[in-house]
Amino acid sequence: MSIFIIAEVGVNHNGDINIAKKMILEAKKAGADCVKFQTFSAEEFVSDPKQTYTYKSQGKEVTESMLTMFKRYQFSKEEWLEIINYCKEVDILFSSTAQNKSDLDFLLSITKLPFLKIGSDDLTNLMAMEYYASKNIPMIISAGMAYAYEIEDAIKTIRKTGNNDITVLHCISSYPTEATQVNLKKIPVIKDAFSVNVGFSDHTIGSAAAVGSVCFGASIIEKHFTLGNDMVGPDHWFSINPGELKSYIDDIRFIESAIGKAELKPTEKEIEMRKVMQRKIVYSQNKNIDHIVTNNDLEFKRAEFGINPKDITYIVNRKLKKSVNKNDIVKLDDFI
Repeated sequence: MSIFIIAEVGVNHNGDINIAKKMILEAKKAGADCVKFQTFSAEEFVSDPKQTYTYKSQGKEVTESMLTMFKRYQFSKEEWLEIINYCKEVDILFSSTAQNKSDLDFLLSITKLPFLKIGSDDLTNLMAMEYYASKNIPMIISAGMAYAYEIEDAIKTIRKTGNNDITVLHCISSYPTEATQVNLKKIPVIKDAFSVNVGFSDHTIGSAAAVGSVCFGASIIEKHFTLGNDMVGPDHWFSINPGELKSYIDDIRFIESAIGKAELKPTEKEIEMRKVMQRKIVYSQNKNIDHIVTNNDLEFKRAEFGINPKDITYIVNRKLKKSVNKNDIVKLDDFI
C-alpha cells in the first residue's frame, strides 16, 4: 500500500475560504492524498477570554488573545460545505480534526470522513477518544509529548469500542523539531509494542526526516503547509510552501519505491548490465594448437559471454586443441 500523505492546512487558511481553496488545489498539484483542516468553536475550548497566545509571525513575536485568534480561523457551515465540495471537484480527500465532540458531530452531519484525527494535545482526553472511536471510523492519533503508558491508555480506549483501525503518528511537539529530537527509532517500537499501524507527524525542516520515517515503517505522513511563509499567522513560518511540498512528496515517493525488496539477487536491469559490465577470461595473445596455457596467456576483459575470472584455475595448464587469437573469449571446448 502506498504511503498516505496528508497535507495539513490547520489554520493556515487564515479564515479566508479563497485561501483555503487555493491550498486545496496546491495540495492536489503537489501529489498529496488528503488535505486536512481543523474544525472548532473557539469559545468551546478556550476557557479564559483573557488568556493570551504568543507566536512568531512575519519575523516578529506576536501576543494576542487566544480566543480572538481562534475565532478568526472559524468557518461557517456554508463555508465548510464549499470547502468539502471543492475537494471533491479537484479529487482530493477532505478531512478535518474536530476539536470537540460537538465539532465532530457537526462534521459528520455534513460529510463522511476517511479517518478521525486526534491531536497530541488530546491524547489523554480519553472520554473524547472513546466517543470518537465509537463512530467506527479509522482512527489516527498523534503521540507528541506522550509517555508509553499514555499511548497504551489511548489505544485500549479505542479498542474497547470495537474499533481496531488505529494508526499512531510518531510526533515531536516542538516547532521546528531539531534533528537530535526526532528519534525515528520510536516508530518501530510503537508498532511492535502496541500492534498498530504507525506514521509520522513531521515538524522538521525539509524532507529528510520524512524519508527516514518511511525506512522505519511509517505508512502515513502528515506535514503542515502554507501558501507563503511570510503570511500573517502562527504556523506559516515553519510550514512548507507549495513548491517545497511538491519536492517533499516526490522525495517520499522516491524512497517508497527505492526500499523495494530484500532479495539478494540482481534486478532485471542489473542482469542486462552484467552482460556489458562484467569481465570474462580472454586470450592476451595469439597461440597455436597444442600450446599449454599459462596465467600470462590470459586477461580479464568485459564481454557478454564467457568464463568468469574466478574460474581461471580450470583453464591454466590445459592444452589447446586449436589456434586462438588475442582477445578471443576463452571457451572450455578450446582445450583437449
